Amino acid sequence: MTRFFQDIEPIRFEGPDSTNPLAFRHYDPGAVVAGKTLRDHLRFAVAYWHSFAWEGGDPFGGRTFERPWYPQDSMESAKLKADTAFEMFRILGVPYFCWHDLDVRPEGASFAESRDRLFEWVDYVLPKMEETGVGCLWGTANMFTHRRWMAGAATNPDPDVFAYAAATVKSCIDATKRLGGQNYVLWGGREGYETLLNTDMARERQQAGRFLQMVVDYARKIGFDGAILIEPKPQEPSKHQYDFDVATVYGFLKEFGLETEVKVNIEQGHAILAGHSFEHELHLARSLGILGSIDMNRNDYQSGWDTDQFPNNVPEVALAYYEILKAGGFTTGGTNFDAKLRRQSLDAEDLILAHVGGMDTCAAGLKAAARMLGDGALETALTERYAGWETQAAQSMLAGDLETAAARVEAEGLDPQPRSGRQERLEAIVNRYVG
Repeated sequence: MTRFFQDIEPIRFEGPDSTNPLAFRHYDPGAVVAGKTLRDHLRFAVAYWHSFAWEGGDPFGGRTFERPWYPQDSMESAKLKADTAFEMFRILGVPYFCWHDLDVRPEGASFAESRDRLFEWVDYVLPKMEETGVGCLWGTANMFTHRRWMAGAATNPDPDVFAYAAATVKSCIDATKRLGGQNYVLWGGREGYETLLNTDMARERQQAGRFLQMVVDYARKIGFDGAILIEPKPQEPSKHQYDFDVATVYGFLKEFGLETEVKVNIEQGHAILAGHSFEHELHLARSLGILGSIDMNRNDYQSGWDTDQFPNNVPEVALAYYEILKAGGFTTGGTNFDAKLRRQSLDAEDLILAHVGGMDTCAAGLKAAARMLGDGALETALTERYAGWETQAAQSMLAGDLETAAARVEAEGLDPQPRSGRQERLEAIVNRYVG
């Protein structure tokens, strides 16, 4: 046991009337909702990078946090960081964590040293995972921080960087498999461009597609049976990224014959940056059959960038989980808190409080979503709105040609009148469950 959290006791469920900030008000992990426990529905994961590797800097200022494992430049510090991480997992009672290679080990002087340090970390945490029962939801590679990635990884104009990216991802898939990871995620942090003046988009898309095919082939070759996920993001740090949103990713997967092999890990903040709502991206992924997992956070709507704040908006979260429940819930995926403290939130207790608040928000949202889906008010209204398309005449028209469809207008004297979409009524229905 580390001393970083100063003997904070495991967080308990105390119910909605509790005023204890170090208690759950809505998240009762064993409570059964819609046929499953909240623990099994939500499948919470802690993001190693924001919780333990991020130092509190921003584009205008440096580190604000002081942690016992700083500087993060030795395996001794990496092991202390791992000790602290598993202590927090125990306090929160989360079932999973997620990681990048650079989060968990320092960069080595060579690729081989970096790889060996990653595997040393794996050896160090495997007994902790067995002891605590905490699993790996997913692993991934950081191919955006080091200067070698400044022009991308798989999309880089230098083939040597492509090779280095291949070696990096191979080592991270190997590590994820050893940890029993249920997914492997690719986030193209710099797979995009800053200016078209020095960019061949066709070439870079081909490189990205071929790289992903290689990743899928290797994962299956070594018997990794988890899901392969892409995380869409439209911009930042690149001006334009090739994995812009769910629709763009699906078109990319179709182009390279991977639509049945790869799914998406959708982040709330990235959806907002793409000009969408979180539920829009989830709905589309569900309808396309590629919904895998989620990163749960929120953006500051007054800022034009990805602020990665912990969720606190129950109505927004409820609509997100409504889509997830309609998809049948998570299989290999889960709710990863890709969220970080504000750089003024310096204390160890702040890290616990942030996760408690986020977990409670998600639990309240999921319970509201389950009630909405169970009562069927929204689904009934949706069915009624499209009922005309269920008739034999409509189905025959859809299967026919343009001339036959057009002929109906004069033959049947059609003069269709607009029908109310009843948006305000539906919004009021939602508020009955989240109010």
